[in-house]
Amino acid sequence: MGCTLSSESEPHNEHVEDLTIVRLNEAQKELVRKSWRAVQSDATKAGVIMFVRLFEIHPECKDAFFDFRDVADLEIQASRELRAHGLRVLSFLEKSVARLGKPEHLDELILELGRKHYHYNSNPKYYMYLGTEFIRVIKPILKERWSSELENAWMTLFLYLTQMMKVGFEEEARKQCHTAALALETQRLGDREVL
Repeated sequence: MGCTLSSESEPHNEHVEDLTIVRLNEAQKELVRKSWRAVQSDATKAGVIMFVRLFEIHPECKDAFFDFRDVADLEIQASRELRAHGLRVLSFLEKSVARLGKPEHLDELILELGRKHYHYNSNPKYYMYLGTEFIRVIKPILKERWSSELENAWMTLFLYLTQMMKVGFEEEARKQCHTAALALETQRLGDREVL
């Protein structure tokens, strides 16, 4: 994370300084808004399926979830915790879609989620995997309304969400590193006074 106090290796390969944040154009925003209305009715089901598929395709992602680490895949499908987490993710998506016309509000919502994920020890490299699985889940829900333009709009949204979450994650990592360095320096100065 760039903190010399940390013994951890880099949590991800791409630093926020290297990112060019993508944004949705107005047509993409409208496609996402309209399709979201159709997806909302199947939110609970979509959330569970999305995570089940994520864990099947990327089993290493289970390690990011304390509640699911040692749970068999068949048990996860019936898990109340998984259903609740799926709903939280879809609730975040709902808030994101509602804020598409207010970029400053949307940015702060996403940055805060990235900061929280730092404390969950959630590796940012996994964020986009969830977007890919979400798109696979909603495609059959939207049936004949699905198009390459709609898929591109959702991919762009998830790329944007992922990039902004990484920014929030790294902001929090720097803040925690700075706080730890100050605490260490304070302790060292205190130890000198004792001597």
